[in-house]
Amino acid sequence: MLSDGIALRLYSDEKQFPKKHQLRIDFDNGTSLFASVQMYGFLEAYSGESDNPYDQLARTKPDVLSDEFDFSYFKSLLEGVDKARLSAKAFLATEQRIPGLGNGVLQDILLYANMSPKRDVKALSDDELLELFHAIKSTLGKMTAQGGRDTEKDLFGQPLGYKTIMCADTYSLPCPRCGGLIRKEAYLGGSVYYCEECQR
Repeated sequence: MLSDGIALRLYSDEKQFPKKHQLRIDFDNGTSLFASVQMYGFLEAYSGESDNPYDQLARTKPDVLSDEFDFSYFKSLLEGVDKARLSAKAFLATEQRIPGLGNGVLQDILLYANMSPKRDVKALSDDELLELFHAIKSTLGKMTAQGGRDTEKDLFGQPLGYKTIMCADTYSLPCPRCGGLIRKEAYLGGSVYYCEECQR
């Protein structure tokens, strides 16, 4: 299993082998696949069923890009929220509510939904929830179609195809939607990037 924070690279020259890595697989054709953990993440190999609770929970949920992940299902995720106040970031990126949706991808989703990461999701109107739902589906659809975010790399060390708007590389630049400044703040154990003008 791969999660955010895992880097995979394929090497054919032993001189290029990384010194630090958590996994190395050598192939018959002379190439080797290395995996290393960056910040956080884990690798897991198993036969049969996984006993990892995150993996087990993820397998019970519909894929975001499937027809099963519709607006009714998305709204039902709010029914399980027992906290009086839960921010958009916490709702989207914690508790495995939407497996695979983490801090790295929620930044652009919230921009397209015109929503602050700190916005209370329990106070959202149906129209705002629908806008957030469409932003999730369309942003993750684009990221998937383009092979992933350009803040990550493929097996050969090349950036992936989706041009990330809100990230460490862009936070002092003007917002491409309105020209406002993209800000960076520490929030809920990580950084959030947002436009003060677009995201209220």
